[in-house]
Amino acid sequence: MNRSTKKLCHTSTARCLTKLLLYASITTAIVLILSTFAFASLSIPSDEQQIRPVYALPESGCITYDPSALMITVSCSSPVSLTDIYEQLGGAENKALYKDPDNNNDGVWLLNANVTIQSGSTLNVDSKDTRWLKIVADGQTLAYGIHVYGSLKIDSVKVTSWNPETNNYVESHGSRESSGKIVHVGAPRPYIRVERLGTGTTNITNSEIAYLGYEGGWGTGTSGIHYHLAGHGSVIRNNDIHHLYFGFYSVGVGGMIIENNKVHDMGHYGIDPHTGTHDMVIRNNTVYGNNGTAIICSLDCYNILIEKNVVYNNTGSGIGFSRNMTNSIARDNNIYDQSRAIHVSRSHNNEIYNNTVSNGKSAIVLVSNSSANKVHDNNIINAKNPLRIDPGLDQVNTIYDNRIDNNSTPKISPSSPPITASQE
Repeated sequence: MNRSTKKLCHTSTARCLTKLLLYASITTAIVLILSTFAFASLSIPSDEQQIRPVYALPESGCITYDPSALMITVSCSSPVSLTDIYEQLGGAENKALYKDPDNNNDGVWLLNANVTIQSGSTLNVDSKDTRWLKIVADGQTLAYGIHVYGSLKIDSVKVTSWNPETNNYVESHGSRESSGKIVHVGAPRPYIRVERLGTGTTNITNSEIAYLGYEGGWGTGTSGIHYHLAGHGSVIRNNDIHHLYFGFYSVGVGGMIIENNKVHDMGHYGIDPHTGTHDMVIRNNTVYGNNGTAIICSLDCYNILIEKNVVYNNTGSGIGFSRNMTNSIARDNNIYDQSRAIHVSRSHNNEIYNNTVSNGKSAIVLVSNSSANKVHDNNIINAKNPLRIDPGLDQVNTIYDNRIDNNSTPKISPSSPPITASQE
């Protein structure tokens, strides 16, 4: 018994029990009355309010903006959208992320700041509240980036650079370009970069990604879409990717799938997994019109599968195995109108088979001490140099059953175009 009940029971036992029962009844009644008033004071949201949030509302304070660094930071435990960022930063009053007035605020956003997605956090940029994310740059000195340490999901939207002064995309012509327009490191442009020590995935699906990246960017060059020792297991699928500095670039990333994309009109390479990239599938992409090699893995890449891609009209090689690329496969690709279709240099223990190569100078090239590669069952049509092999390399590589026909018209059957966001 507590002190109050002891005071009630200073008389006989029967009278004590009666008082205790009366005391309990009064206490219960008071609790019920208070609970009723508390429930009545709650406001029940309307149907519109109940369905309005795109995702569960993020906890207060997990989205911040540092005006000195021009940086939005997302550190929320639940996924957030651009609408969540907009509202937590003050809605129409903030200038870091705002709705494009020229599009009646209809799903078109202008990002006027950098974004960092912290480890454990997820930003969703998708069609629930977005048609087009325009990342601001001035074409001279200013460009913003999205830095991913957690997860980023882009789906069924358009993401590009944007210069509000010219009301157009930002172009950047770096020193690697042979267009003759400008030869320098290029004007700064926005980019998406998955940063070292990142813990999540960056998946890009069903979207248009364009006019991003520049040669003089963060690190050794900001490709536009750059996975740097992080983003393992990510997927890039069903996109139209064009006019980036590089179409795709990675360092030391594993387990990615890049498939069903159109990749074209890049400043340099189309798809460029690089140093130490491994266990990657590059499948059923259409890669054309790039100012460099269409698909290349260079410097210690391994376990790369390149299959069922359509590759044509790129200024560099169609498919490149470069600088110790090992244990990888190129098969069932259709490559045409390329000066060099498949180029193997200083690479070993790879297999190249069932590819169709047509209308070019050199169909399959093995150079620079490449060894232990198997090249077989390829269809080579109308090539000036069907098999270009450095002296002696025919002894250290296995080459057989390649069909060479220089007197027929090739049958070219490009794959169906991928599903992409609607063009603006």
